[in-house]
Amino acid sequence: MAKVVKRSVLPIYAVAVVWLIFGLFLPFYRPLHYVAAILVSLVVFLIAKALCPDRTFETPEPEKKAKSESAEKKPASTGDPELDALIQERDRAVSEMHRLNDAIADPTISAQIDHLESTTKKIISYVVEHPKKLPQIRKFLNYYLPTTLKLLNAYDRMGATGVSGENIDGTMGKIESMMDTVVRAFDKQLDALFGDEALDISTDITVLENLLAQEGLAGEQLGGQN
Repeated sequence: MAKVVKRSVLPIYAVAVVWLIFGLFLPFYRPLHYVAAILVSLVVFLIAKALCPDRTFETPEPEKKAKSESAEKKPASTGDPELDALIQERDRAVSEMHRLNDAIADPTISAQIDHLESTTKKIISYVVEHPKKLPQIRKFLNYYLPTTLKLLNAYDRMGATGVSGENIDGTMGKIESMMDTVVRAFDKQLDALFGDEALDISTDITVLENLLAQEGLAGEQLGGQN
C-alpha cells in the first residue's frame, strides 16, 4: 500500500487573513511591524495546523494493482498447453457467439445461437475433463465451429446493411435454412462424446440383469418381495 498525505490548506488561509488584517488596520511603517506580523502568522499557523492536521491515506500501488488485475484476467493453467489453448478457443468462440446474439435481432436465429453457445461450452468442457477425447472433436474445432461463426458473421453483416436484394436476401435465407442442421450437428457431436460411457453403462446393466436373474431377483420376482 502507498501512503498519500493530504495537507490541510486552512493554516495557509489563516496566515493570509492575518496579513490582510495587518495590511488594513495596522499599516507597516517600521521593521518591527513586519516582525510582529511574522510572529503572529507563525502562531496562527501552528494553531490552525493543530486544529486541522494533515491526513494520511493508504492506496494500492498502481504497479501492483495492475499486476493483480492482470493475474485475475489470466485464466488458470491446466498444466497442459493443448488444453489451455482449447479453453481459450472455447472462451473466444462463446464470446463471439454472445456478441452475434446481441447483434442479430431475428428471434429464431437468436434462440439457435443460445443453443449453440451452450452446446459448445459442454463439448469443450467435457473434453477438458477427458483429454483423451480431444482427437474426437478435431473436425468440430477446425471446421464446424469456425465455419458456423463465419456464417453467423456474414448473416450479421448483411442484416445490418438494411438493404433488401437478391444476393443479401438469398444468402441470409440459406444461412437461416442451414442453422437447424448446424444445431443438430453440434448436438450429435456432444452425444458422440458419451459413446464409450454409454457402452460401459450398457454393459454394466446387462451384467447386473444377468446376476439378478441368476439370483431369482429379476422382473416380477423382485417386485413380489416388496
